[in-house]
Amino acid sequence: MNPYDFDLFVIGGGSGGVRAARMAAQRGARVALAEASGQAGLGGTCVNAGCIPKKLYGYAAHYATAQRESQGYGWEGPAARLNWATLKANRARELARLNAVYADMLRASGVTLLEGSARLLDPHTLSLASLNADGSPGQRTFSAERILIATGAAPFLPHFQGREHALSSTELFEIEPFPQRLLVVGGGYIACELASIFHGLGAQVTQLYRGEQILRGFDDELRHFLAAELLKQGLDLRLQAGVLSLERHADGLHAALEDGNTLVVDAALYATGRRPNVQGLGLEALGVAQGPQGEIVVDARYQTSVPSVYAVGDVTAQLQLTPVALAQAMRMVEHLYGPDPNRPGHSSPAPDFDLVPTAVFTHPCLASVGLSEAQARQRYGQVSIYRSEFRALRHTLSGSSERTLIKLIVHDDTDRVLGLHMVGAEAGEIVQGFAVALQAGATKAVFDATLGIHPTAAEEFVTLRTPLRRAATP
Repeated sequence: MNPYDFDLFVIGGGSGGVRAARMAAQRGARVALAEASGQAGLGGTCVNAGCIPKKLYGYAAHYATAQRESQGYGWEGPAARLNWATLKANRARELARLNAVYADMLRASGVTLLEGSARLLDPHTLSLASLNADGSPGQRTFSAERILIATGAAPFLPHFQGREHALSSTELFEIEPFPQRLLVVGGGYIACELASIFHGLGAQVTQLYRGEQILRGFDDELRHFLAAELLKQGLDLRLQAGVLSLERHADGLHAALEDGNTLVVDAALYATGRRPNVQGLGLEALGVAQGPQGEIVVDARYQTSVPSVYAVGDVTAQLQLTPVALAQAMRMVEHLYGPDPNRPGHSSPAPDFDLVPTAVFTHPCLASVGLSEAQARQRYGQVSIYRSEFRALRHTLSGSSERTLIKLIVHDDTDRVLGLHMVGAEAGEIVQGFAVALQAGATKAVFDATLGIHPTAAEEFVTLRTPLRRAATP
């Protein structure tokens, strides 16, 4: 007889936690999932304060652009105006629907849903702090053969004078009224996306980044190309720039800049990184190994230094992307409880971090899979670069000067495509499809043998014939 209340106790209702709980329960495990009181809801950051609301706001911004561009195609009439309250209300309704879908899926799988803040007491025991029916604080204790920590990460705001006036990305979605003048501090994908989206929604946006170029880690050529496109649209992007302090005045928020100037805005978003959510979990007392930012250290099977405790997703800080958390959860469940009964003989491979496709949903979008040019050159030596830059067909009549860039990086010795990159409309949708080809080890010869769909921007990837340059390790 199993001496524990549950076979698996999952702490955190984000993407990784929900997937692990549901898949383990479907394999017959007795599973509980606890989500802390006061959190946004099931689905974690992605559903409630990240991927989904960000993409919805991005769609809203695209309608403003489409209205302007439609004039070149003969559409006339007064332009529509954004009702910020309507957009926020519709977004909130959709997120509530998704929260309910997640809850229904978990319950249908046999998962016990609990609300409260969990703390590990020993390798198999945890306490759950929550409110009783009368509103008074309560405490319950549960035991589990294994415990999975999937608590994700949260926005990190540095300490500086006026920090209390700064907003995180979570708060920006609910800001009231709509900020006509917005300051965005940061150069990562969250900062770039929200700067681009709110600029598209009609705000006057200034983005400051201390680095030499936005989106560190992406292919250098694409970084510079996207920055130029954003500047061309009117987004005030300032590199090697930062804020000294924020002060609230009658006419707005005064940002004292490092160059001695002052910027007056209605709101200031700080998208300056994220930190793992590990506070209050009792990890130190239990001896769970952590990294310098608090991230939980795991092995290839997502097991921590305490054998009964596992961790997946952003709390491990390996690669903070929703699909990565989902893949990690599946891998862990299959290790502990066996393969998917609906797919006998099939097992989920460990995520190949070299081939994780990703997109930055700016306007235009940047998407990438595989190695950057610099990474490929350093790792493989002799590589060939295929590149095309063009004005998309839709903009021949739209009046927009937006341009598209696509790029292939090919290993000369094997002909294998090591990296595929794009800046342009629907780049995320396009690169997702090509990611399958790279995962399968496609060569440039396979790309050459593939017919394109004409006229599309995506066909450019299979029509490139002459390398722009060949690059070898210096």
